[in-house]
Amino acid sequence: MHLTVEEALSIYPLSEARLIAGSKGRHRIVRSINVMDAPDISDWIKEGEMLLTTAYLIKDNLEEASALLQTLNRRGSAGLGIKLGRFWNTVPEELIAEAEQLNFPLIELPYQFTFSDQMNGLFRAELTRSTSALQTVMEKQKKLMRFALRSSRSQPLFDSVSEVMEHPLALINPRGTVIYNSSGLTDIQLLAGWPWLNRNQRIRAGESVGYRIPLLQGEECTGYLVYLDIDPLLLPIEESLLVQGAELISFYIHSGYEDCFEPDQQREFGGLLRRCLNGSLSCAELAQAAATLDIELLQQPYQLMLTDTAEPGESRQVELLRLKESYMEHPVLQEMNGIHVLVDEGLLSIYPQDRQSPENYRNIINECFDKLKFQQGYYPRAAISSRKANPQSLKEAFAEVKECLAEPRYWGLNERVVHYRQMEVLLMLQQIPPEMMQKYASGNLGGLLSREPEYVREMLHTLEVYLENDGHINETAKKLFIHRNTATYRIEKLSELLDVDFKKINDLLRLKLVFMFRRMLERN
Repeated sequence: MHLTVEEALSIYPLSEARLIAGSKGRHRIVRSINVMDAPDISDWIKEGEMLLTTAYLIKDNLEEASALLQTLNRRGSAGLGIKLGRFWNTVPEELIAEAEQLNFPLIELPYQFTFSDQMNGLFRAELTRSTSALQTVMEKQKKLMRFALRSSRSQPLFDSVSEVMEHPLALINPRGTVIYNSSGLTDIQLLAGWPWLNRNQRIRAGESVGYRIPLLQGEECTGYLVYLDIDPLLLPIEESLLVQGAELISFYIHSGYEDCFEPDQQREFGGLLRRCLNGSLSCAELAQAAATLDIELLQQPYQLMLTDTAEPGESRQVELLRLKESYMEHPVLQEMNGIHVLVDEGLLSIYPQDRQSPENYRNIINECFDKLKFQQGYYPRAAISSRKANPQSLKEAFAEVKECLAEPRYWGLNERVVHYRQMEVLLMLQQIPPEMMQKYASGNLGGLLSREPEYVREMLHTLEVYLENDGHINETAKKLFIHRNTATYRIEKLSELLDVDFKKINDLLRLKLVFMFRRMLERN
């Protein structure tokens, strides 16, 4: 049973009774009915229980009657019904005053109806209500199932679920931003008490009663769904339906079918961007639409970044969404106000051109990777395009990042993030036959390769680190964990063996090319 005292008093024959005190407690919940037939009944009373009595045990002792009233109130009883005509013709005024002071419902029951009449009336009403609620829930479940199985939809996900559930909804992302709201309440009203616990909870939002459900992916909370204007006396089966609606939304989000945590403008821009990359929309049309949506990313220098993971099937979508969240939560990337869109090739991000060096940029992305735990062998990779100055260069930038991801053999052994500028020369040099690369490398290193193998390895590694650090001795020594004088000696020795002058750009470029060819030959 799950009725308020006020609702119970509207059901025949209890409707013939009269609430004589405690009207402020009429919203107490009646969960069960009990009849007083023992002196210690107050010791057995349960919360939400309404007690019916003929007043036999308290008829001669007003103090005991007052103590019973206080005990029932303290134990959370829903109310006390006293049947007149047997032992009391009227309820004592002192008892009425006591109940009024406690805001405890005191009910005067009519003599002509038995306790079983009163109880059967309530049970029949509750059965009718539960049956009706069950039928309604089953109809809504059918609608939810039809919606879930439909391959295409005529309206957005949240609007559809709200329509089926017949409740306004609000979606809040893990950072406390309201993404969707059809309730009419303000963000401040919806976010009262933030941050929240990760459990289902009935809430008060403004003047409305709500039901809040965390959207969980394993143990990680990826947002909250809030139903508004719900019945305070929600039945368990109705509560279960709300949870099913939340699980449906969570499935669509985590499967990558919906960019639900993006603002409407960015979600619409994402759809236009996919059309542009597929060739059904020009770059100029995309830029014009972006300006209409107040998205100015393409009106200033920008860069693209494409991220992908080797996870198979649906797991890939889930991992890409996790990466998207990680990017959006990183403080530096957050300030850059980028846009992230799931495309067939992976997660495409557009960022305004930042003053971060390529090395710092790579470190930031690696921090986002390290924050997430990936299965062995499925670690993500990201490629960053060169700087672009206008919308017409969007497809060129996209081609750059795709080309980088398509050529993992030119990546470093532990490299997970590359910049197109790193790869650009290598991608051009791959047209050179391997035999010619081998001949060039051997010819330029001939003076060193004839020495002892261990010595050759040590000196080649020193030279490679020296070139990677743009000829800075201090940085070279630091990376090799050797003294500066040792590094200087090795470089001077290399200059002698290879007949090069490290102060000349042409000689440095020639050696740089040698190591590029060696890496390409090793990977091939």
